[in-house]
Amino acid sequence: MSNVVPFELRQAGPRVGEVDSEARPVRAVYTVKEVAAMLSLSVSSAYTLVRSGQIPAERLGRRWVVPRSRFHAWLDGPAGGLSATGTDSPRGGW
Repeated sequence: MSNVVPFELRQAGPRVGEVDSEARPVRAVYTVKEVAAMLSLSVSSAYTLVRSGQIPAERLGRRWVVPRSRFHAWLDGPAGGLSATGTDSPRGGW
């Protein structure tokens, strides 16, 4: 007795350099949980930074969303005169 399994062709994805005609649209916002993972933070720390305004975010009803373009601009933006410690003032408040 032969155990023959029928072979089914799978649809190959686009090759390098080709455009996928059914590509999913890029999302306009991230969740706070996604931002926390990208920044290697806990979710509660990310929410604290969002509420304080340190991470750019908007309220949509009861949810916080982080606009993708503003998040990446904030992340990639210039240091803006911050000290080497990443704070606005020297350590110890000197």
